[in-house]
Order: sequence, then structure tokens, then C-alpha cells
Amino acid sequence: MSATVFGAQRGGGAVRARHWRMRRTLAHAVAIAVAILLLIWTLTPLYSMVLVSLEPHSNVFSSHLFPLHPTLKPYRIVLTEGYWYLEHFWREMYNSLFIGVMTVLCTLTIGSFASFAVGRMRIRKGWMLTNAALLTYVIPMSFLAIPFYRLMHIYGLSNNLWAVVAVEVTFATPYAIFIFQQYGTSIPIELDDAARIDGASPWQIYWRIYLPLMAPALVAVGTYALLLAWNEYLYMTLLLSSQNNMTVPLALSQFLNSDEAPWNYMMATAVVYAIPPIYYAFRRFMIAGLTVGGVKG
Repeated sequence: MSATVFGAQRGGGAVRARHWRMRRTLAHAVAIAVAILLLIWTLTPLYSMVLVSLEPHSNVFSSHLFPLHPTLKPYRIVLTEGYWYLEHFWREMYNSLFIGVMTVLCTLTIGSFASFAVGRMRIRKGWMLTNAALLTYVIPMSFLAIPFYRLMHIYGLSNNLWAVVAVEVTFATPYAIFIFQQYGTSIPIELDDAARIDGASPWQIYWRIYLPLMAPALVAVGTYALLLAWNEYLYMTLLLSSQNNMTVPLALSQFLNSDEAPWNYMMATAVVYAIPPIYYAFRRFMIAGLTVGGVKG
């Protein structure tokens, strides 16, 4: 009798295990299908951009999935500044790079100093600084465009690249402080105490201990700040007006001023403009920086 009951229980357990494996396999299949759909949805506009950039102007609006007559002439035109809307392309690319790099450096510097002061130097009620900084995200960036324009005009920064840098740093720094503050809690405070016993100054603790251990957070926040500045358009339109200070996004908008926009040149310019952040994102140190410290023993 007991053997029969044991056999029935064993058979029931096997059935439950088989059902559990089927559900797990079905869940994995659904997850993979959803991921593929999201990937296709995300990459379709990018593929269309590349497709248009490889077509002659006469075939831009033809309906096809692959280039009928692919040509690299649009890219040659962009790189050699062979079109009158692109005659200052490399200067515009330099301006965009300047804004992006300065935004990253200023954001990391201000954010790391603030998080170090709040988290490592034990400032009373320092948590209020972190929360107050996050309150700036309550108001959308577009609502602050006119106040920022007036403020930059008062301080004589109109039509200056540093005006855009100041705006981007303003919106990127609260996020940086929050991420650094949260990540810094995983660094033992005993390291700072040991360094102080050995005679290290606050600056030496910050430079030799805090920053190296914060490398993953620095890379993640730097990426966010770079993409924020790289994709900016509204504040560049308001704050930059001269040809010498124009950036690539502003130059792309000028293509629409002509009677018949050269879409292939425009898309080729957009592809070239997207190369620096894509190259940065796929660098080995970038991937390592985002994953180191993700699993703690």
C-alpha cells in the first residue's frame, strides 16, 4: 500500500516538474518574442535613416526595404563639405563635441564633489541637498527655456557655447548627485577613516580612494550627460545664433529651409553625427564600467 502511495506521489511530482518546465519554456519564448519586437521597433527608424543616406536623391521616397542603387556619395559630400548647407560641417562637429565633453567633465566634477561632501564628510542634513536637487526635475526643461535665455542674456553668455554647457550641466547634475550618493553607500567608510589615520587630507581621500572606487558610476553618469548634451536642440536654438557657434543639430534643421530638402545628405549627416556616441558606448571600458560592481559578494 505504501509503495503504491509513494509511486503516485512520485508520478505527481514528475507531472508538476514537467508542467513547470513547460511554463518556464513558454515564458522564455514570450520574453524573447517581445524582445525581438522591441528591437525591431527601435532599429527600424535607424535602418530607414541609413537606407535613405545610401540612396540617390531621386530614389529617397521609393518604397523598398533595400537600397536599389546604393551610393556613398552623400557621405563624401558630408565629409568634404561639398554642399552649401554643409560648408561648415567640421566646425559644427567641433562645437557639438565641445559642448558634449565640457558637459560631461563639469557634471562629473560637480556631482562627485557634492556626493563626496554629503556622503563622506558627514555634513549635517546633507540628504536635503540630494533631495532638493532632484526637485528640479519637477519642472520640464521646456518650461525653463525663456528664464534660461534671459539669465544667459543678463550674464553676457548669449550666443556662447558655454551657455548651452551651463544649461546641460544644470539638468544633468541632480541625477549625477543622486547616482553618486546611492553608489557611494557601497564604499566602506572605514577606508576613509584608515586614510585619515595615515595622514591623508580630504582631497587625497577624494582623489586616491573615492574617485577610483566610483569608476562604474562615473562612466554611467558620464554617458547620460554626454547623450543629454549630444541630443539637445531647443536650448541650442535659443542660445546660439551665429554661424561660428552653430552645432550639427542646428545645421540639420537648416536643410528644411530649402524648397526641396536633400534628405539623403541630411540622413548621411545624421549618421556621421551619431558615430561618436555609438563608438563611445561600445568601448570596452564603457561596458566594463557599467558592469563592474553590479554583483557584490
